[in-house]
Amino acid sequence: MDLVQTSLLPNGIRVVTEVMPQVRTASLGLWVATGSRYESAAVHGISHFLEHLFFKGTHRQSALQIAQAVDAVGGQMNAFTEKEHTWFYVKVLANHLPAMVELMADMLLNSALDPEAIERERQVITEEIKTYEDSPDELVQDLICQTIWNGHPLGRSVIGTRRTVSSLSRADFLQYMEQRYRPDNIVISVAGDIEHGAVMEMLARHLADWNGRAAPQPTEAPPLSPSVTLRPKDVEQVHVCLATRGRPQADDSLYVLEVLDNVLGSGMSSRLFYEIREKRGLVYTIGSYTPSYREGGLFVIYAAMSPEAGPEVLELTFDEIAGLPQTLRDDEVARAKESLKGNVMLSLEGTTSRMTKLARSELYYGRQITLDEILQKIDAVTLDDVRRMAAGIFTADQPAMAAIGPFSTQPALGTQLERTFTEGLGRLSARAAQVASTVG
Repeated sequence: MDLVQTSLLPNGIRVVTEVMPQVRTASLGLWVATGSRYESAAVHGISHFLEHLFFKGTHRQSALQIAQAVDAVGGQMNAFTEKEHTWFYVKVLANHLPAMVELMADMLLNSALDPEAIERERQVITEEIKTYEDSPDELVQDLICQTIWNGHPLGRSVIGTRRTVSSLSRADFLQYMEQRYRPDNIVISVAGDIEHGAVMEMLARHLADWNGRAAPQPTEAPPLSPSVTLRPKDVEQVHVCLATRGRPQADDSLYVLEVLDNVLGSGMSSRLFYEIREKRGLVYTIGSYTPSYREGGLFVIYAAMSPEAGPEVLELTFDEIAGLPQTLRDDEVARAKESLKGNVMLSLEGTTSRMTKLARSELYYGRQITLDEILQKIDAVTLDDVRRMAAGIFTADQPAMAAIGPFSTQPALGTQLERTFTEGLGRLSARAAQVASTVG
């Protein structure tokens, strides 16, 4: 028996399941291929707002009754909105899965969108935006996307703005659901103590009569806008992000980028962490990550430090970036590959993580990427691959910088950071010229 199986409901919903006979639970995820990536500027934040509203009651049951139904069986239910997906999930003992399928189908198909509930949730999301604006470590992550992908939908935050959230109407939600919440735009993934045929019967019973197709929406890769954004804020630290071109989610060279990420800034043994935090004590937090989407991705370095340390931290970061292609060692790459493989395998021990992997494989690849395939592609990464990646993405014409800090009271700080950034780009140009002359 195949542990992973994929089927298609007649209305276009894709279903993928994985049998995990060693557990007694099941996790179900309902993934909609929509998020801030697919919003117009006028309705920015509508995907996130709508995700909240699905929990506020249907024509059959109230928000309290939905919560009680999950609590009564000891289940866990939540939802998340991302740039390209909105997903709803539930985890329960496997024998309670039929009741949860019925509950989630009711939320999806019969949401009341009650005007009073919309107004209450509008205030809740406004408070969420305020909380987010009071968190510079999170705010700067969106600011760097807005800076390097200026004007492109992928550069927008998921949560929206106070202005757009305040203007969204019930008619906007209904229209957006008609355009994006359609069967052919949905993947349902289930992992745990389940049987594929039984899952298909449950889903068909509650969703088979639902029809319609999502409105086509052309997409394009986000062009880079290498520039600098400084946002003044009365905070104790300065929060800085550097970003450069990454790789799309389905690009196999993303495995090379993740090895580079592990060496440079992901983990306590990474170069940035060791050099800037452990040896010099200049930061509490420094690291890198690789957000990847359908048509594009980024490589991002984030650090938070005292304002007086900001220029030095930025200079040291550029030192590591500029020197990486020449100084990268085989043992670093080998260690990074083993670290990545361990992280992948450990992350897939639970039903929710397995359910998530099933859906993402289907959404981004249109097929199931096996664990063995992932491990083989990590193993295939070479020292030269990582060197070429480092030299290719860290060029003077690609990086952008965003920073949040006390620039109103310390205007010289912003000037120093911009000067250090410009000098860092000059070092990247000099490195490229030196390499070119050597090759020539």
